[in-house]
Amino acid sequence: MTPTGPVQEPHRLRLPLPGRRWARRLLLLGAAASLVVVGVVAVGVSMYTQARVDTTGKVAFDQPLRIPPLLEPETDRDGRAVFDLRLQHGPAELLPGTETVTWGANGNYLGPTLRASRGDDIAINVANSLPEATTLHWHGMHLPAVADGNPHQLIRPGETWSPTWTIDQPAATLWYHPHPHGETADHVYRGVAGLFLLDDDHRVELPDDYGVDDIPVILQDKRFDDDGALDMDAHFLSTVGQLGDEILVNGTHGPYLDVDRDLVRLRVLNASNGRVYNLGFDDDRSFELIGTDGGLLEQPVSLRRVQLSPGERTEIIVRVDPGDRTVLRSDSPDIGLNFMQRRFSGGDDRFDLLELRAANTLAESPPAPSRLITTELPDPADAVATRTFELSGRSRINGQKMDMNRIDTVVAVDTTEIWEVTNRSGNPHNFHIHDVQFRVLALDNDTPPPHVGGPKDTVFIPPGTTVRVAVRFADYTDPDVPYMYHCHVLFHEDAGMMGQFTVVAPDETNQAPPQPPTDPRHDHDR
Repeated sequence: MTPTGPVQEPHRLRLPLPGRRWARRLLLLGAAASLVVVGVVAVGVSMYTQARVDTTGKVAFDQPLRIPPLLEPETDRDGRAVFDLRLQHGPAELLPGTETVTWGANGNYLGPTLRASRGDDIAINVANSLPEATTLHWHGMHLPAVADGNPHQLIRPGETWSPTWTIDQPAATLWYHPHPHGETADHVYRGVAGLFLLDDDHRVELPDDYGVDDIPVILQDKRFDDDGALDMDAHFLSTVGQLGDEILVNGTHGPYLDVDRDLVRLRVLNASNGRVYNLGFDDDRSFELIGTDGGLLEQPVSLRRVQLSPGERTEIIVRVDPGDRTVLRSDSPDIGLNFMQRRFSGGDDRFDLLELRAANTLAESPPAPSRLITTELPDPADAVATRTFELSGRSRINGQKMDMNRIDTVVAVDTTEIWEVTNRSGNPHNFHIHDVQFRVLALDNDTPPPHVGGPKDTVFIPPGTTVRVAVRFADYTDPDVPYMYHCHVLFHEDAGMMGQFTVVAPDETNQAPPQPPTDPRHDHDR
C-alpha cells in the first residue's frame, strides 16, 4: 500500500557551524600574529636604527682640551727615578655640569703622564686606595715579568706595589692600565689609564713641547645614565662588549685645542674597551704618520686615514695654516662584520673628536725629516720556531680559556720566533703580547699597511684573517712568573681569551712548566 501524507526527509544530525567560528578565530589569531611580527620587526628596526651613533657636525667643541700633567719623579739614594701613583676614586666632571663617580691615578679620572729615558733606572710606587684589588700593567714596556703588572701582581686595597726596572727600548708612546683577571674591562672603563712616554738619545727634529705642539690624545667612549653615572652594561647584540655614545678626549667632552705652531704632533691612544676608531680630519687633509705602538717608523708616511683598535697607539703630525679650524674625526671603521653585527659593534658609528684651532699667526716648525730612525725590530730570518694561535668565539685561544694556573707557552730567551695568529671566529679581535715590540710580517698573504709597519705590541685581526709577526724575547728570564698574550678587546680578555708564556734559559724549555702563583679569587672559569 502506498503511504499517504507529506513526505518525511531522512533525519539528519544538525551540528553548530564550527567552520565559521574557527575561521573567525583563525582570522583573529592570524591578525594577532601579524601584529606580533610587525611589532617585532618594528622593534628590530628601531633597535637597528638607534644602534648607530653619528656626532659629526654636532659637537659644540666648547671645552679646552685637558692635558694630563707630567708626573715629576724623585731621585732616590740609588739614583733611581721614583714615581708615586695613588689609585683612587671620586667624582669627576666628564659631562659639563654633571658629576660622575670614576677611578683614576693621582686624581679621580685618568692619570698623569709618566716620562723616562732609555737607560733610566726607575721605581714606581703604586698605592691602591680603590675599593677593589687591581693591578697596573705597563702596556708596551720591555721589563721583567715580576714588574709587568699582569693579573698575578694584584694590589689589594690599602697595599702598595713597587716594581723596579731599567728602561731599555727606543723612544715610544706607551701607556698603563689595570689588568686584573676577569675585571679588566670594568676597571679600565671606570677610568684608570695614562700615558708612559719614553725618550732616547736619538734626536729627531719633531714637535716635542709636551702639551703645546706634542699633544696626548687619549680616546675613550662612555655611556651615561640619566643621573650622570657610568652605564656599565653592554648591548646584548654587541660582539665587542661595552660601546659608548659619548667620546672623551683626555677626559674632556667636546674638546678644542688652541694651536700656535704650524706643525702639531698628536700621540693618539685608543683606551676604549672595545671600540675601533678610523681617524682622519673632517676636511680630508693628509697627515704624516711617524710612529706606531712601540716607536717611530723608519720614515714618515703620508696618509688620510689610520685605524686603531683597543690598546693601539699612533703618532701623527698634521700641518695647520693661520686661522685654520679642523676636526679630528673617526669615520666608520672596517671591522670585518656583516651589516647586522657591524651596526651593533660600532662599525657604522662616526664621531667628531677634537677641534684644532690655529692662531692667526703661527710659529714656523722645522719640517719633519724624511728619515726618522733605523729600526730595531726583529728579523724573521733569525726565527728558530713558528707557533700558531687560533682565536675562537669570544673566549678561547687554541680551544682553551685562560687558566691562571696553566702556562701555555715556554720560549727561550734571546731567540726570535714567528707567531701566526688566526681569527677563526665571527668576531673582531686583536692580539697583544706583553714585554715585546714585534714586527708584523703579513696580514693573510698581504704586505702590512703603513699603520702597522712599525714596532707593534697590539695588532687588529678581522674575522677570517691570519696575522704573522716576528717576535724576539730578550734579556729577562723567569720560569715562575709569566707574561700574557690576549685579545685587547677587554670583553673578550675577561671572558678568557688570554694565555700565559714564560721566558726561560734555552736548556729549560723542555722542562715541565711550573704552577704560577695565583689568587684564590681568580680560580674560576669565566
